[in-house]
Amino acid sequence: MESDAEDTKSQLTQNHDPSTPKHKHKKRKTKKATVPTIPTVQAAVQVYPENPEKTPPIVAHFSSGFDPTKKPDPNSTKIGLFRNANRAKRVELVVHPDRTNVDFVGTSYTGAATSDQYCNYALGVLDKATQTLKIVPIVSNKIFRLEPKVRGYNYSDMEPATSAVGELTAQEKAEKQMQLHNLYGTKKSIRESKKMQSLKQADGPDSLKDLDAKIKHLVVNKEALESAEAQSSRHIPPFNESATTPKEAYPLDKIIITGEWDDVQDIYNKLQGGNEVKWDAYPNFVLNKIQKLKNIRVEEEKFKLACICTYITHLIKFKDQYTMDGVSSAKGHRIPSSLRNKFLNMFDPAAGSRKQTLSREKTNLLISYVLVLTLHVDEFQTELTDIAKDLRMGEANVKDHYENLGCKLTKKNGKPVATLPVPLKFPQEQRRQKKGKR
Repeated sequence: MESDAEDTKSQLTQNHDPSTPKHKHKKRKTKKATVPTIPTVQAAVQVYPENPEKTPPIVAHFSSGFDPTKKPDPNSTKIGLFRNANRAKRVELVVHPDRTNVDFVGTSYTGAATSDQYCNYALGVLDKATQTLKIVPIVSNKIFRLEPKVRGYNYSDMEPATSAVGELTAQEKAEKQMQLHNLYGTKKSIRESKKMQSLKQADGPDSLKDLDAKIKHLVVNKEALESAEAQSSRHIPPFNESATTPKEAYPLDKIIITGEWDDVQDIYNKLQGGNEVKWDAYPNFVLNKIQKLKNIRVEEEKFKLACICTYITHLIKFKDQYTMDGVSSAKGHRIPSSLRNKFLNMFDPAAGSRKQTLSREKTNLLISYVLVLTLHVDEFQTELTDIAKDLRMGEANVKDHYENLGCKLTKKNGKPVATLPVPLKFPQEQRRQKKGKR
């Protein structure tokens, strides 16, 4: 018995020996998570414009968490869309669930809809069968936030006036646009915008204190005043009536200012490139000057004339953008933002007008700028045929505009030619002299 107990004891001590290894754990193999493959679809995109005769899709969400699809009969929920008769952009959406006195109302002109919106919304529908993605605009370009409203209760006293919340003054809109532009605009556009702001910046109150005293000591230059009045009444560029050379008569630096030459180097850069360039999009007057520009050996002269041709192109395309018969030719033409802002200030397309057209006076002013620049390109002796086509005008009408600038009309090789003699003599002055002789 004693020997058996000793054997048992020796086995126990062997089992509890710390030097002996314990149970070995087998390493489990971890399975790698499989990433689901997303099927790719090659679809043709179709973008549909807004059709005023049809109501586009409505996109809305319920702020309260209400879900009409969870009702026993989802089709019992009624939807109404109401549009202001006088202000078409003001839309109201009303969702009326059945068997309840609560409506869910959302508008495009109050509440969350009045916050700044820096994007456009659209609804896309992918048709896998036809492999097409249809993109359509949504109502008022807004996502309606539907708020619960107890039917029959007057909420007008609780809500602030729309004009105080929803509509901003022109100055507030301009400030917000400027803030947005400074945040997300390119460095070049921000720099140009700051230049425009500095030019438009009004004098501070300190600088206006002695204004009355300064005005009293001013000497009125009657000749300059008469010149400015003539410029305004004739709708022509700045001119010098006492100039002794044609270049001084209509100074180029009064038309293309110093900072604008950097924005009109398009044609010059294409001439320097050496590659084949498509000139089809340019006006006929400019096209017929390309070979002349290529043959010029003096680089400064080539640069100046090429930039003037680019400036003429921008002016003609700007005019086309605001005329019914020319808008297609100007489609896709990019005018630098600094020049476009200048043109908008100078030629002022009808503000607030849906037609967005140029007035007759501003159109005549734009045409005069173009014709003066053609004189600079052709050394103040230019043919009328090409520029008349570009301006979509008859030659007789273009002759009248050249005469209004003080030009004389002659014929060369059977074609009408305008030359600019100095000193300038305008048609009205010539008529007065004739009357005086009688």
